[in-house]
Amino acid sequence: MSKNTVSSARFRKVDVDEYDENKFVDEEDGGDGQAGPDEGEVDSCLRQYPCIRRPPHPSPAQPALDRAGSIVLKVLISFKANDIEKAVQSLDKNGVDLLMKYIYKGFESPSDNSSAVLLQWHEKALAAGGVGSIVRVLTARKTV
Repeated sequence: MSKNTVSSARFRKVDVDEYDENKFVDEEDGGDGQAGPDEGEVDSCLRQYPCIRRPPHPSPAQPALDRAGSIVLKVLISFKANDIEKAVQSLDKNGVDLLMKYIYKGFESPSDNSSAVLLQWHEKALAAGGVGSIVRVLTARKTV
């Protein structure tokens, strides 16, 4: 006769409701009440290097998000081609992901020569963050 070797103590107790997609709770951003980026601060950052380190805080108001996107696009275009790789290498994983979000936001509404510059940024950000960075950006629930 066989012996019962199955014990309920050996199995992990996992709360499967924790992973239910229909039970999504949006995380609150700990913003400081700022409605968007300060253009004076961004202009002063343009004079220093690197200026992409402290991105604007996202806001639920669409005009503030659009303004933040246009300011970041202005910052990205202002970089010299030689400095792009150095700036991307100074970012951590979350910074590279945020940069990718702004690159794709810039691709949504191209302007004169912005697509060529954004492709250079995309190449360097892809080298730093890998394909995982693109996947994280495309599957993220929060947009910029």
